[in-house]
Amino acid sequence: MNMKRGLAIGGLLLVTIIWGGGFVASDMALESMLPFQIMTVRFLLAAVLMGLMSMGSLKGIRKEELRAGILMGIALFAAFSLQIIGLQYTTPSKNAFLTALNVVIVPFIAFLILKKRIPGKVLLGAVMSVVGVALLSLDGDLRLGIGDALTLLCAVGFAFQIFFTGEFVKKYRATVLNFLQMATAFVLSFLSLFLFGETDFQVNTQGWLSVLYLGVVSTTICYLLQTASQKYVDETKAAIILSMESVFGTLFSMLILHEVLTPRMILGCGVILAAVIIANLSETSQTEEGAVESR
Repeated sequence: MNMKRGLAIGGLLLVTIIWGGGFVASDMALESMLPFQIMTVRFLLAAVLMGLMSMGSLKGIRKEELRAGILMGIALFAAFSLQIIGLQYTTPSKNAFLTALNVVIVPFIAFLILKKRIPGKVLLGAVMSVVGVALLSLDGDLRLGIGDALTLLCAVGFAFQIFFTGEFVKKYRATVLNFLQMATAFVLSFLSLFLFGETDFQVNTQGWLSVLYLGVVSTTICYLLQTASQKYVDETKAAIILSMESVFGTLFSMLILHEVLTPRMILGCGVILAAVIIANLSETSQTEEGAVESR
């Protein structure tokens, strides 16, 4: 393993650690902030920072790039809003593992839209993920809690964002798409503040620090670090590494929030993680190449 590839793998692992901490940061921010308040500040920070860093690329944005970036931003907004609203009704560890299912869902979207064949390993991963979700989330009476249901929908949102990104980065400039999707997510979050009556900010210090982490570290820095690392690690291996995000999300929930996991929850988490890895081992994982910009 050459030094650049070793550093790239280390960079991707650092991204998963940061994202894992993001689930805890979101949970802490929710103690004094409402969901769309968090998203508005997070995406404002990300849009401003990405705009400043890619200012030279933003000249002469084409209509096609604008349309693509906005579409990605809509999917990103839908995913994050469902994720953080769901987090109000479930635990950070469940939220992390259910979100990770987006990787399994992507090939099915590609099949529906582009008629791409679904590999056998993806089908196996999908079946395993259903079993894992049942173990992790279903109550004794086999009902799915509202928080877990919203998080599953959030995984679908992230899957669409990954699919769109995978298609559009082949045609348009990544820096422009990055900025446009963050700006779109900010505008939609800002409008939602008024739509859902969340305009009254009463945030404590912990809330501001948490959302600062989400906007600057978990969004902006992770995008830059991941993009640089992906130059030296092939897509499939990178996706497997990034699936560790859910593991770190659970570890941070236990260490910082003192969340207690039951044996059944641990088994469910293990099955979901195995499903994500098996799906990523597929030889035809081209649709997941946009995962580098999915968070």
